[in-house]
Amino acid sequence: MRKLIAFFLLALWMLVPVSSSAAVVYRHNRHYRRTYYSPSYARHRRHVRTLKRVGVGAGGGALVGALAGGGKGAGIGAVAGGATGYIYDRYKRHHRE
Repeated sequence: MRKLIAFFLLALWMLVPVSSSAAVVYRHNRHYRRTYYSPSYARHRRHVRTLKRVGVGAGGGALVGALAGGGKGAGIGAVAGGATGYIYDRYKRHHRE
Protein backbone atom coordinates (compact mmCIF):
# COMPACT_ATOMS: atom_id res chain seq x y z
CA MET A 1 0.00 0.00 0.00
CA ARG A 2 2.85 2.38 0.82
CA LYS A 3 4.44 1.72 -2.55
CA LEU A 4 1.19 2.53 -4.31
CA ILE A 5 0.82 5.81 -2.42
CA ALA A 6 4.46 6.72 -3.10
CA PHE A 7 4.00 5.91 -6.78
CA PHE A 8 0.96 8.18 -7.09
CA LEU A 9 2.65 10.99 -5.18
CA LEU A 10 5.63 10.75 -7.51
CA ALA A 11 3.33 10.83 -10.54
CA LEU A 12 1.56 13.92 -9.20
CA TRP A 13 4.88 15.58 -8.45
CA MET A 14 6.01 15.00 -12.04
CA LEU A 15 2.85 16.67 -13.40
CA VAL A 16 3.33 19.94 -11.48
CA PRO A 17 5.94 21.51 -13.84
CA VAL A 18 3.80 20.65 -16.87
CA SER A 19 0.76 22.49 -15.55
CA SER A 20 2.70 25.56 -14.39
CA SER A 21 4.77 25.99 -17.56
CA ALA A 22 1.92 27.77 -19.37
CA ALA A 23 2.40 30.87 -17.20
CA VAL A 24 6.05 31.32 -18.18
CA VAL A 25 6.80 34.36 -20.33
CA TYR A 26 9.88 34.13 -22.49
CA ARG A 27 11.95 37.17 -23.37
CA HIS A 28 13.90 37.18 -26.57
CA ASN A 29 17.49 38.26 -26.28
CA ARG A 30 18.45 40.66 -29.04
CA HIS A 31 22.16 40.14 -28.61
CA TYR A 32 23.29 36.90 -30.12
CA ARG A 33 26.69 35.54 -29.32
CA ARG A 34 27.97 32.51 -31.11
CA THR A 35 30.66 30.46 -29.43
CA TYR A 36 32.89 28.42 -31.68
CA TYR A 37 34.52 25.29 -30.36
CA SER A 38 37.28 23.22 -31.86
CA PRO A 39 35.97 20.03 -33.50
CA SER A 40 37.48 17.76 -30.85
CA TYR A 41 35.99 19.81 -27.99
CA ALA A 42 32.60 19.93 -29.70
CA ARG A 43 32.65 16.14 -30.04
CA HIS A 44 33.56 15.84 -26.35
CA ARG A 45 30.67 18.12 -25.36
CA ARG A 46 28.29 16.09 -27.51
CA HIS A 47 29.30 12.84 -25.78
CA VAL A 48 29.03 14.41 -22.32
CA ARG A 49 25.55 15.69 -23.14
CA THR A 50 24.52 12.22 -24.31
CA LEU A 51 25.85 10.62 -21.13
CA LYS A 52 23.99 13.14 -18.98
CA ARG A 53 20.70 12.50 -20.76
CA VAL A 54 21.08 8.71 -20.57
CA GLY A 55 22.14 8.90 -16.93
CA VAL A 56 19.20 11.06 -15.91
CA GLY A 57 16.82 8.74 -17.73
CA ALA A 58 18.34 5.67 -16.08
CA GLY A 59 18.23 7.27 -12.64
CA GLY A 60 14.61 8.30 -13.03
CA GLY A 61 13.65 4.89 -14.35
CA ALA A 62 15.44 3.16 -11.48
CA LEU A 63 13.64 5.37 -8.97
CA VAL A 64 10.21 4.67 -10.39
CA GLY A 65 11.02 0.98 -10.85
CA ALA A 66 12.24 0.68 -7.26
CA LEU A 67 9.06 2.25 -5.96
CA ALA A 68 6.88 0.03 -8.11
CA GLY A 69 8.70 -3.30 -7.99
CA GLY A 70 11.66 -3.33 -5.60
CA GLY A 71 15.16 -4.36 -6.68
CA LYS A 72 14.20 -6.17 -9.86
CA GLY A 73 11.92 -3.29 -10.85
CA ALA A 74 14.78 -0.85 -10.30
CA GLY A 75 16.95 -2.77 -12.76
CA ILE A 76 14.22 -2.93 -15.37
CA GLY A 77 13.39 0.74 -14.82
CA ALA A 78 17.04 1.74 -15.18
CA VAL A 79 17.35 -0.06 -18.51
CA ALA A 80 14.06 1.39 -19.78
CA GLY A 81 14.96 4.89 -18.56
CA GLY A 82 18.43 4.73 -20.10
CA ALA A 83 16.97 3.65 -23.44
CA THR A 84 14.44 6.47 -23.26
CA GLY A 85 17.21 8.96 -22.46
CA TYR A 86 19.18 7.75 -25.48
CA ILE A 87 16.15 8.07 -27.76
CA TYR A 88 15.54 11.59 -26.42
CA ASP A 89 19.19 12.46 -27.09
CA ARG A 90 18.95 11.24 -30.69
CA TYR A 91 15.78 13.30 -31.14
CA LYS A 92 17.35 16.48 -29.70
CA ARG A 93 20.45 16.10 -31.87
CA HIS A 94 18.44 16.12 -35.08
CA HIS A 95 15.69 18.59 -34.10
CA ARG A 96 17.42 21.71 -32.89
CA GLU A 97 15.32 24.75 -32.17
